[in-house]
Amino acid sequence: MKLKIALVCGGYSGEAEVSMRSAAFVESMLDRTKYEVYKVEITPQYWRYQHLEESYLIDRNDFTLTIDDRKISFDLVFMMIHGSPGENGQLQGYFEMLNIPYTGCGSLTSSLTMNKAYTKAVIDGVEDMYLARSIQLLEENQEAAETLIAENLRMPLFVKPNSGGSSIGMSKVTEAARIRQAVDLAFDTVNTGRQVLVEEFVTGREFSVGVYRFGKEVEVLPATEVITEREFFDFEAKYTPGLTEEITPADLNDEQRDRTERIVKEIYRRLNCRGLVRIDFFLEEGTDRFYFIEVNTIPGQTQTSFIPQQIRASGRTEKDFYAAWIDSSYNYFRPNTEK
Repeated sequence: MKLKIALVCGGYSGEAEVSMRSAAFVESMLDRTKYEVYKVEITPQYWRYQHLEESYLIDRNDFTLTIDDRKISFDLVFMMIHGSPGENGQLQGYFEMLNIPYTGCGSLTSSLTMNKAYTKAVIDGVEDMYLARSIQLLEENQEAAETLIAENLRMPLFVKPNSGGSSIGMSKVTEAARIRQAVDLAFDTVNTGRQVLVEEFVTGREFSVGVYRFGKEVEVLPATEVITEREFFDFEAKYTPGLTEEITPADLNDEQRDRTERIVKEIYRRLNCRGLVRIDFFLEEGTDRFYFIEVNTIPGQTQTSFIPQQIRASGRTEKDFYAAWIDSSYNYFRPNTEK
């Protein structure tokens, strides 16, 4: 019998559009001989399934769908919401209470990793991994931001929302006169936690790599190197064709590749990740040190996103990879789920 899959997308943040594009690609890759797929859009106004001209609302009491007097209960949720409420643990906790299996990290890990400062605190000390010097700004010290930054950090700087993705609200600051504008922009970015992280800029090569566990062992996909003509890999560079060169698999020597895989596996384990995540990092110019940037627990899945590129570079198809992801997620929850 086919598994009933709720492919959940949309969300409450500026990443909703990207989420919809990711979901459309995933939907096109799911094997319809194995799965009955319902793309569920979640917005602040409604949770719905749209089929042709008909719209059906989700019953939030039990996350079910009724179509022509047929009540549909889902076997698994495929999480494709980047940002709030799909990547920050809120929906994960909801599905855990309802005992509905889902793909991706658990509620605690998802909540933790959406906070960049907290994530860095947990993984600090991983062998051969470095963290850029940083400070975390709260609303109560927003007015003193310029003084705090001047006393603790050196230019250039990255200023970004402490909880958020797709580089929305992020700025690179090279002079003190721009600090206030960058801090205010980061604080004003919606649904990002009203906290700001300020980090010293690391000069070097930028990479992104998928890390997953579908069985007992943590495995690593081929890394992608990101090269852009812009000051940094911002929202426009990520989603505007032609602004970025992405090389998959990345040109890394054996030592760099082995070191990277060892570090990202340990980060994955320390954060108690589940399923597939993406870890971004720099190799610093001159030292070749591995500098952690962030972990993305619901990475983009459009045709040109890093993870699909890496899946193809590994010699697999997205169709087979997603099937393995769904099966492992379903089996993870199965002992605690009544069927």
